[in-house]
Amino acid sequence: MSGATQVSSAKDFDFLLGRWRVSHRRLKRRLQGSTDWEVFRGTSEAWRLMNGVGNVDDNLIELPAGPYRAVSLRAFDPQTRQWAIWWLDGRAPAQIDVPVRGSFADGVGVFLADDTFEGRSIRVRFTWSEITVASATWEQAFSEDGGSTWETNWKMDFEKEA
Repeated sequence: MSGATQVSSAKDFDFLLGRWRVSHRRLKRRLQGSTDWEVFRGTSEAWRLMNGVGNVDDNLIELPAGPYRAVSLRAFDPQTRQWAIWWLDGRAPAQIDVPVRGSFADGVGVFLADDTFEGRSIRVRFTWSEITVASATWEQAFSEDGGSTWETNWKMDFEKEA
């Protein structure tokens, strides 16, 4: 399995390098018990930074309400063997999200942060799974109870462009 290792390393996200077609599925309303999903497409392109201990991806997200661009920035800390991941939404370019932090084990990457959503304290979880040379899945989930229960609110299925 490319990128997913027993002990996290600077190569964990090598699977994501290159161009991708992305299928998005996102809850229309988060943390409201909603089961109403919107489905849309997008693209992503990722490349290395900082001599391989970082990477970035540029995303086109084709929301039904109108497309926008966003960036994920990732940096690996060799001392802690953890990644930090920041999200910058092109619709709010002066604000970068709180970084989620974590690592890969057994083929799955889990990254967590404490944040706020609509004025409420939440825990955020990013999960990378189902990683192959041609596909991967990313999910975002929120928890209002410190991580006892989670609501998955966004799922992205990546398919490598030929």
